[in-house]
Amino acid sequence: MNPDTLWFVQLGLEQGLFTRVQAIRARIALGGRPGMVDLAQKLIDDEVVTDSDALERLGGLAAQKARKGAPPHDPFVAPEDRIQDPPPPTPKREATPATPAPPFALDGAADMDDRALGAALRELLTSSVRFGASDLHLTTGRRPFLRKEREIRFLSERILSPEDALRINTVLLTAEQKKAFLEDHDLDYALAVGEQERYRVNLLFHKDGAAGSYRMVPKDVRTLQDLGFASHIDTLKKMLSYHNGLVLITGPVGSGKTTTLASMVDYLNQTRSDHIITVEDPIEVVQRSKGCNVTQRQVGDHTKTFFTALKGALREDPDVIVIGELRDLETIEMSVSAAETGHLVIGTMHTSDAATTLNRLLDVFPAAQLTQIRASVAESLRGIVCQRLLPAQGGGLVMACEILVNTVAISNLVREGKTTGLRNTMETGVRDGMCLMDNVIFGLWQEKKVSKETALSNITNRTLRARIT
Repeated sequence: MNPDTLWFVQLGLEQGLFTRVQAIRARIALGGRPGMVDLAQKLIDDEVVTDSDALERLGGLAAQKARKGAPPHDPFVAPEDRIQDPPPPTPKREATPATPAPPFALDGAADMDDRALGAALRELLTSSVRFGASDLHLTTGRRPFLRKEREIRFLSERILSPEDALRINTVLLTAEQKKAFLEDHDLDYALAVGEQERYRVNLLFHKDGAAGSYRMVPKDVRTLQDLGFASHIDTLKKMLSYHNGLVLITGPVGSGKTTTLASMVDYLNQTRSDHIITVEDPIEVVQRSKGCNVTQRQVGDHTKTFFTALKGALREDPDVIVIGELRDLETIEMSVSAAETGHLVIGTMHTSDAATTLNRLLDVFPAAQLTQIRASVAESLRGIVCQRLLPAQGGGLVMACEILVNTVAISNLVREGKTTGLRNTMETGVRDGMCLMDNVIFGLWQEKKVSKETALSNITNRTLRARIT
């Protein structure tokens, strides 16, 4: 960008004529690398600045300073986001040097046409999968980076400009998707690159411009044993053997809930002859019909909301209903109702343990409904699987889980609203297949699968923490 334009923005920020966000919005609206006059006119047209004389004086001063070169820092990038001197290296968990991240082929995005840019982004996604990354992030004002085994790996030292970030993140969109993104400033969609690669994409605008997060979706559905549930496989299979009831898969963001959900659907698909309807936002893992007939619907493309899809599903003769996320009162209420009326309902929630899950499930209801909904959940709940991915010793990740099975004792606690007693009941329910997260993590430490530091940072039980040396 021309030095006079950069000085114009720098001086305007210093004088308080406009904000950095307003300047970035004007720059994105103009596209390309606008000149100082065009940028000033855009600020006037948008009524960001009403004093045209002040802008004219600012332009004259910017032109004078530009004769000696550009400002020392890009004024479109906030000071706190500029690259600082790297911190001293910290010891790596891996015994061997880290594998270098794939090359960033988008540094020349400004000189590529849309076809070349799209091909470069596809190649970057493919190389990221080969590298073993779980996520790719392309954000305005930031260095592009990958996430592998929870660690961040930067792809380039070059900060993405607003123009480059917007073009890169929208180059693979359809015209309808791009229009929706620019109007709503948010977009979730599933991206297919060839027949084998799929990605869950989230696009957004933040204070500096456009940003995109690309989650890699494994092409093969892994079995429950492969995911780390080998010692709990009988309990999970029993949960999935019911023809009605509610099964919840919970955990924080990035804990593998979607992967576990896909594995459960695949297990049902191979072992039963039923009609499975899934409602997802977006569809990540494509399930081919095997023993079951699988119907997959995507919120936005095939249905308006989770609630409307669930309401419609009850008229479509399903045996199993899979809900990508139970996030609001209507969806939760309809899920419980479906579980009571002869359907196996499997859904996910963003909660950390069984007690929190039940509290979240019940707390969305008005006080007048609590007695009724507690009774309904007490009868319909089959089990809760809470999971967490922890860094393994020697690299990689290992699964830790907490499992609640709805026994008579658990059912009574739910009905009476005494969820504070769940932990003790689960601790004594090992014979029924239950386990607590703290105990499982402690076992992983004993088996030397996780480090002492990882165990201590994830265990809350004081007695178990005292036993870790």
